[in-house]
Amino acid sequence: MKNTALTHIHESLGAKMVPFAGYNMPVSYEGVNAEHETVRNAVGVFDVSHMGEFLLSGENALALIQKVTSNDAAILEIGKTQYSCLPNKTGGIVDDLIVYKIKEEQYLLVVNASNIDKDWDWISSFNDLGVDMKNLSDDYSLLAIQGPKAVEAMQSLTSIDLSVIKYYHFEVADFAGIEHVIISATGYTGSGGFEIYCKNSEVEQVWNKVFEAGKAFGIKPVGLAARDTLRLEMGFCLYGNDINDSTSPLEAGLGWITKFTKEFTNSENLKAQKEAGVSRKLIGFELIDRGIPRHDYEIVDADGNNIGIVTSGTQAPSLGKAIGMGYVKTEFAAVDSEIFILIRDKKIAAKVVKMPFYKK
Repeated sequence: MKNTALTHIHESLGAKMVPFAGYNMPVSYEGVNAEHETVRNAVGVFDVSHMGEFLLSGENALALIQKVTSNDAAILEIGKTQYSCLPNKTGGIVDDLIVYKIKEEQYLLVVNASNIDKDWDWISSFNDLGVDMKNLSDDYSLLAIQGPKAVEAMQSLTSIDLSVIKYYHFEVADFAGIEHVIISATGYTGSGGFEIYCKNSEVEQVWNKVFEAGKAFGIKPVGLAARDTLRLEMGFCLYGNDINDSTSPLEAGLGWITKFTKEFTNSENLKAQKEAGVSRKLIGFELIDRGIPRHDYEIVDADGNNIGIVTSGTQAPSLGKAIGMGYVKTEFAAVDSEIFILIRDKKIAAKVVKMPFYKK
């Protein structure tokens, strides 16, 4: 089990630690609901240093990215990021990721912790273009500082104006006494804030200064359990749950990151799927009757016939109701469609709703 550079701090704070993607990670500190509300209303900090980072450099770096990702990275300017995915050759998804354009001919790919080796091998297998690839995952740390007070709480730590960094943009600047830190207006919570990339040797200083600066704003550490409830309220996909090697980006509602203005892995088959229409779709739903939907629970129609499967579910702390995501046959995917979740062999009524579930 790997530790992050901050594991000793999480343990000293009394965090409940769990194995996640090969890492010893904090799942909660004071409890998922309290941590969730901290991020929705103030500012919370996640250690997500288990995520993977690949640096691609050289004159063909963009060409390689264009070949392996579904979105059109050619539109990226320096200082901008893009959500994308790595399609496989059989219609599914190797991983979802964020692409950063650091400078001309240099890009940073941020991938899921559980897929670091898989993604590295996959991208490398297409690299007949002489692109210089570096796996920085073990050398870099990542803090997600999330919540509506993040800008105000963190402004004293940097010489740049945090309020002007637009969503899905970033700056390389000084932060918490460290030079050349990536300050990215991205996150997985829907409540605003930043993600901070720095070296492992720097992150403890950054963590301490972040908590010092945020003290007056009610800053708290937040674990992976609240990260999951926050992302689910936003309808953000989680790799391994809502998308995987057998789910198409079009089925998953990721047509917006699947650009057929270029050729990429399996683009011909995905284009044909788009033209023919998908037979199942990822939907959001809320329960009408009492119960909590869980991963892999069956979704059925009024007669009890199987029509799909739950991929994520929880009791949403910001909404006070049970919500979930899942794949259903396309004819049941329209908003307000009646569906049922099988919970302990009981049909629990639910309805399809538009995502995100949580609206500010």
